[in-house]
Amino acid sequence: MEKFDINRTPKKRALSMQIDLNKFEKATDEEKAQSDVMSESTTFFKDGMRKLFKNPLAVASIIVLALIIVIIIVAPLIVPYGYEEMLSVNGKRDKGAKNLAPFEYSKAEEEYIAQGNFRFPHIFGTDEQCRDYFIRVIYGTRVSLVVGFFASLIVLMIGIIYGSISGYAGGRVDLIMMRIVDIIYSLPDMLVIILLSVVLQNVLKFKAGSVLASLGTNMISLFIVFGLLYWVGMARLIRAQILSIKENEYILAARSIGAKPGHIIRKHILPNCLSVIIISTALQIPSAIFTESYLSFVGLGVQAPMPSLGSLANSARGGLQSYPYKLVFPALMICLIVLSLNLIGDGLRDAFDPKLKR
Repeated sequence: MEKFDINRTPKKRALSMQIDLNKFEKATDEEKAQSDVMSESTTFFKDGMRKLFKNPLAVASIIVLALIIVIIIVAPLIVPYGYEEMLSVNGKRDKGAKNLAPFEYSKAEEEYIAQGNFRFPHIFGTDEQCRDYFIRVIYGTRVSLVVGFFASLIVLMIGIIYGSISGYAGGRVDLIMMRIVDIIYSLPDMLVIILLSVVLQNVLKFKAGSVLASLGTNMISLFIVFGLLYWVGMARLIRAQILSIKENEYILAARSIGAKPGHIIRKHILPNCLSVIIISTALQIPSAIFTESYLSFVGLGVQAPMPSLGSLANSARGGLQSYPYKLVFPALMICLIVLSLNLIGDGLRDAFDPKLKR
């Protein structure tokens, strides 16, 4: 019986439909080495995230933003004061704890500590109503971040849907939809917020103690205004991108094989608009935070005693010469959040923009 040699190339038999393996050459050692150094298979998201984490500014911004989020979640579990709680010692209100400097105690608290008791320090001092300022800044940051993220989510969803339909449909549909956008652009957002606040205050009734009741009708009207007005910029950007992309060859090929418009927009057009979507959303968050801050600054934001960074800055304005640190803490928090989000947005754009890929 003939012994089978695994290294020997089998011969092609006569009248056989098999491929003649003798016509092929074996791969050289150099060609085998090239297959070893080839990049491994990856997805678009994994490739973008790998590039993002190579950007030192973006990584530092992610760390700063993550630390802020961790602090605003953990701090209320550690600090024994409430954002609306007036300081008291042994069950009696401490009237001497007004406008304390950072890490300073009142006379009543010093006597309490002298008796061998522990008193949690006032990290940022206290305000004019004897409330711990650190916990108020923490809750103010919570409110500002929640407003920024939810408002940006509303703007993103409405803007993408509206802009995609307008840009892909084109013609008369695009003309009518863009005229609606122009009309919305002409509406004064501040006036609309004031009118909605007045109207909704009499219409909306929230259960006492609920989250909506603590936010108040002013904040609810702010979310509604973002849903009604602030999506038009996102819609215009998406429309402009789709108008330049929809005539490309791969879009025409998808149409020729019978792909539906929804499938083409989701699978072929929006991925190529990803850089615009990412940077616009990342910039919309600080824009929403600024909007909430100046509305709270003029008294149209969250209702007292719930704080926000804007209302804290407004309260600190009265004692700016005597207690300047009260303005520094909320202003510094706003600057850190906005700068971090802007740098993260730039890093995401550089990582996920298909035009920047080599």
